[in-house]
Amino acid sequence: MSDTKDLEKIEKRDKSIKIVRGAARYLFLTFWALIVLFPFYWMIITSFKSYSSYNSEYVPRLIITSPTLQNYVSAFTEVSLGRYLINTFIFTVITTAIMLVIVVLSAFAFSRLEFPGKNIVFALFLSLMMIPNELVIITNYVTITDLGLRNSFPGLVLPSVISVFYIYLLKENFEQIPDELYKAAKVDGTSDMRYLRRVMIPIAKPTIITIIILKVIECWNSYVWPRLITDDESYFLVSNGIQEIRENGFGRENIPAMMAAVVAISVPLMALFLIFRKKIMAGVARGGTKG
Repeated sequence: MSDTKDLEKIEKRDKSIKIVRGAARYLFLTFWALIVLFPFYWMIITSFKSYSSYNSEYVPRLIITSPTLQNYVSAFTEVSLGRYLINTFIFTVITTAIMLVIVVLSAFAFSRLEFPGKNIVFALFLSLMMIPNELVIITNYVTITDLGLRNSFPGLVLPSVISVFYIYLLKENFEQIPDELYKAAKVDGTSDMRYLRRVMIPIAKPTIITIIILKVIECWNSYVWPRLITDDESYFLVSNGIQEIRENGFGRENIPAMMAAVVAISVPLMALFLIFRKKIMAGVARGGTKG
């Protein structure tokens, strides 16, 4: 009888400890979530405040009393935000499409084809990841300038169409597909391209979708290279456009309108990530697990 009571006490104590630990864990995560999300909340509510209302606040208000859409109108009419968005969309689509073709073909070659020096070539590819990005930018800048491609979409796109990391990620995913499928397909007379298109790409679809999404985010947030290779406003991307808005006085004088411009630029990426977040996590986990 005594042993039964002791066991019940131990179980209750363990249950209480688990509840306290769980509550502390969620409290800690909630605290950090608020810290991370607060800048986005502040950016959004500021974008809906009028210019006079924002300047009259001696103590910043966390709640909007009289929201307005005028800031969004100003962001698209007083500066070329629409052109920046169109340029970024064109740059993102072209770069991602070319990169995807190169990555898929390279990953297939390294994972399925046999050719002399394959392992050495792949090792050299991986070693490129060790080179500081600043050195690559300098080399790319000299090359693009010598080719006369500054202030052009080819100049923006070409240095961004190769990604060693994405090739490695997809190669690891392709190698999880049994070799027996490839051998059986070759016996049936299936060409390599047909096998890639009909078998490997459908199986690796989650990883490919992940690569596309990550590349879109990378292109949309690209700043250093576009800033370096373009000084013509006709080719500015959204990241350069925001910097230009801030430097030309519009962003300094009208903070709510500046925030509206930032929100307009950020919403597409936020929506993309929220919609495909599960596919991103699944694709990265699948590509990083071999066996």
